[in-house]
Amino acid sequence: MTKQIEEAAKAIKNASHAIAFTGAGISAESGIPPFRGKGGIWNTYDPIVLDLDYFFSHYTKSWKAIKSIFYDFLEDKHPNAAHIILAEWEKQSILKGIITQNIDNLHQDAGSLNVIEFHGNAQRLICADCAHIFEVRDWVFTELAPYCPNCGGRLKPDFVFFGEAIPEQAYRKAYEASTTCDLMIIIGASGEVSPANKMPQIAKNNHSAILEINPDSTLYTNQITTISIKGSASEVLSEINRLLNIEANK
Repeated sequence: MTKQIEEAAKAIKNASHAIAFTGAGISAESGIPPFRGKGGIWNTYDPIVLDLDYFFSHYTKSWKAIKSIFYDFLEDKHPNAAHIILAEWEKQSILKGIITQNIDNLHQDAGSLNVIEFHGNAQRLICADCAHIFEVRDWVFTELAPYCPNCGGRLKPDFVFFGEAIPEQAYRKAYEASTTCDLMIIIGASGEVSPANKMPQIAKNNHSAILEINPDSTLYTNQITTISIKGSASEVLSEINRLLNIEANK
């Protein structure tokens, strides 16, 4: 793996417009399970609770599950070394930004500023009637489903449900970032979630190099990846960061 680490550090150092593309794998290292696969959330909860039509027709029942999944369980989760390194690279202008499929806000908690939230953010609530947005930290949850204090409308977590379109602004920004980068760093994304999984291919089509960091091979590995490193995001990014710091101090 040493050779790939050195190649990755060189690619990042030489890139003029590097961006990261992150998925559930990076947050799994903070103790947040993915939705799908072994140990996934959908092994415990029925995915229908995040179906948009079901949510509004079974509001209280859906909110009971949503509260358990996103607000009781996630409230004590914190950024890991991978999140922190990406934030530091942004401060150093090594990284121009992040496209993330995650809704956990851990990139922002780590200090990243230019984060394109492809699927929204669980730390916001939006009123289905008046569209007012509330920060979750300002909200006191009970066992009852929440209603807007302004108009009485039903409140929905501000992330994409099944049956709901990707926010136009998020898609546009992600597309623009993918067409303008010269290096995309895929971290913890398997390529199984559409349409987010199209962004690395768009980057590749626009002559970007693709650095992939994942524990196992993915749908990207043999198709578009330029440099593939198998391992945990925290460990691999820490090694790359160490080499970049050595180079910077020469």
